[in-house]
Order: sequence, then structure tokens, then C-alpha cells
Amino acid sequence: MKRHHLIIILALALTACGSKGESPAESGDATQQEMKNDSLSGSQEAADSTAIDGVTSATNVANSPTFNGQIIISPDQQATVSSTMGGRIHSLNIMPGKAVARGQVIATLDNPDFIELQQEYLDASAQLEYLEKEYHRQTTLGSQEAASQKRVQQSKADYLSMKSKAEAASARLKALGVSPQTLKTAGIMAYLPVKAPISGYVTNMNANLGKYIETGTAVCDIINKHAPLIQLTVYEKDIHLMRAGGAIDFRINGMGKATFSATIVSIDQSVDKEDYSIKVYAKVNAANAEFRPGMYVRAKIKNSGL
Repeated sequence: MKRHHLIIILALALTACGSKGESPAESGDATQQEMKNDSLSGSQEAADSTAIDGVTSATNVANSPTFNGQIIISPDQQATVSSTMGGRIHSLNIMPGKAVARGQVIATLDNPDFIELQQEYLDASAQLEYLEKEYHRQTTLGSQEAASQKRVQQSKADYLSMKSKAEAASARLKALGVSPQTLKTAGIMAYLPVKAPISGYVTNMNANLGKYIETGTAVCDIINKHAPLIQLTVYEKDIHLMRAGGAIDFRINGMGKATFSATIVSIDQSVDKEDYSIKVYAKVNAANAEFRPGMYVRAKIKNSGL
């Protein structure tokens, strides 16, 4: 009886295993199907990672290189303000970060030599007017044989000598930013004006009241931010991606995910000896008022994503 019960229990156990288990062949087929699905999924992901622009046929390459750099100002959009004559700073009309206009007086200098130069010019101009008339008078008399040729020649020499002195003084005044014609009407100026050569913002200020400025010493710099550039560091392996006229997208540290665009305008022809990099310059297409020289830039070729 016990043996009969044992046989029934074993039969039931084998039946249960047969209904729930899988044969080795069926298990292998499932594994192969799973690998096939994974392969198709990977191929789909690869296809998704490379999108093609239907208009330009440009390829959006995944994992394209990122280029680091900074915002700079073009050399023709920045100026160092200095004077061709030294002097003590009498007044200052600027502050770092303040906007100034071209021709605006940003400082005045106190220098007795400037007063003497103005006097020299005015004296030479007055003498020149007299000597010119005298020379023409002597020339007329000489043609009528009423005056000796020696007197005519002396009159001519005096006139030309004074003319050169007046022209030299006039040129020195123009170099200082002073109009000789204005000087004749307004009279001698007590202080030498220092004017802004371009419009922009004051930076790198190196002046204060009472400080003596030597000839050629910088008072400050002025930068025009309306046409900034970005300078990128590109290594040799990626330089083939760069070309003049090429478009790039970039972001600025501290400005979130805002993306800006620029156009490559120049590629340096020399390679840095330390890290073997090449400088690439791009003009910002639409300048932002928040841009400042030295800001960190992260850029990629346009349509490659950031």
C-alpha cells in the first residue's frame, strides 16, 4: 500500500515539472531572440544619434569635439589712452566701466610746456601774417627795380622760416588733440585735454588726481563691446573641422543654457609650441550686453549640439 502511494506521488511531481519547465532547445531560442532584440535596439539608438538636416544635408554627429575658449575684443575695437605730452592730472571724468564717446574729454593735464607751445604757435602765426605781406611787397618792388634782389631774398627767407615754425607748432598741437584754429579764436588753454579715441567702456584705469603721467604712459583702456570675437583653442587633430565662414554654436559660463552663434573669420597659421594648439577666431553674430572680454566659452560646430 505504501509503495502504491509513493508511485502516485512521483507521477504527480513529474507531471508538474513537465508543465512548468522548458526544454534546452526552447531556452536557447529565447536567448537568441533576446540578443536579436538588443541588436535592433542598439541600431535604432545609433540611427537616432546621427540626425540629418533635410535642408542642408548636414550631419549631426554624436560626440563631436567641444572647443574651449574666451571672449575677446578685436584689436581695432580697443584703444589705450595716452598723451604725447606728460603732465600732472588736473581732472578726471571717467570711472572703470563707464561708457564714453569718441572725442570726449576724459582727463586734463597740467603742464607749463603746453602753455608755451600754444604761445609759440600764436606768435608764429602772427609773425607769419606780417612776413607774408612783407615778402609779397618786396617781390612787387623788386619786379619794378625799386628794391634790391638781396632784400627780396631776405624777405622770402624770413617768411619761409616763420612758416615752418608755425606749421611745426600746429602739427604738435594736432598731435595733442588741440585744434590750432580753435586756439586762435578761444585763446590759450590752461590745461591739456586728453580725449577718448573711440567710443566704448573704460577699463584698466591707471590714473588718479595729482598723479604725474609720463609721455606715452597709459591713462586707461577703452573697449567697444558691440563687435566681440571668441578665441577658441583647437588641437591639430581637429583643425580640419575649421574653415573660414564656418558656423559654430557656443555657450557662456554663468549664462545658463543660452546658446549663441558665431562665424569663423580667421585661423592662426602658427602652432603653440607648448600644447600644440591653434587659435581660431570667430565673430559673434549677435552681441549680448552681458558679454565681457575674458568670459569662458564652450563651443561646437553648428548643428552638432552642445
